[in-house]
Amino acid sequence: MDFTRLLAFLEDLQHNNNKTWMDAHRKRYLEVRDDFIYWLDELDHDLAEIDPLYYPTPGRKGINRINNNLLFHPDRPVYKDHFGAGLDKAPGTGDFYIQIGVGECMLAGGLWRPDPKKLKSIREAIDYNGDELVKILNHPDFRKRFGGLYEDTRLTRAPRGFDPAHPQLELLKNKTFAVACNISREQLMASDFKDLVLTVYKEMLPFRRYLNEAITV
Repeated sequence: MDFTRLLAFLEDLQHNNNKTWMDAHRKRYLEVRDDFIYWLDELDHDLAEIDPLYYPTPGRKGINRINNNLLFHPDRPVYKDHFGAGLDKAPGTGDFYIQIGVGECMLAGGLWRPDPKKLKSIREAIDYNGDELVKILNHPDFRKRFGGLYEDTRLTRAPRGFDPAHPQLELLKNKTFAVACNISREQLMASDFKDLVLTVYKEMLPFRRYLNEAITV
């Protein structure tokens, strides 16, 4: 995958973030997007090799639209400054997310502001066996890679129906249960970048499995 070519396109797009420019450069966009999809297909195969529970997600299914949703966010640019994709994307679960962009490249996973039903299921799992999640989050390799949960808005007090003295109260206050690690331009361009992606996937897996079991079982 020629990520230099992909980033060059995104940089040009951000300087010309309008439909007229995109229409004139549609062929270039499709070539870059198809290259990324092909790379995702290869990664999809590799992830299935290392995880027997992996949910096959071809690149065309995993890749996100490059258009921003202007209906709900009219202040945003017409197009995003990145290509994003979700793999291991079983219906109704949190996926493994890859973002390659001008301003930020990252690998992430979990659930970003899940709906009330899923959020309640996660909190019930923490109430029942929060020690397991704490163990995952505090593992030295996990903390070194991700630091902790992705910082987002939180409750100021215990969720309704949960004990204010709960030993995992701080976890219960979260509205987002996700982790992420930034990828440098140097790492992205390295010949072993895919190996890094596979390593991060494996390090994140216990966390993602905990959440997905909470919302599906």
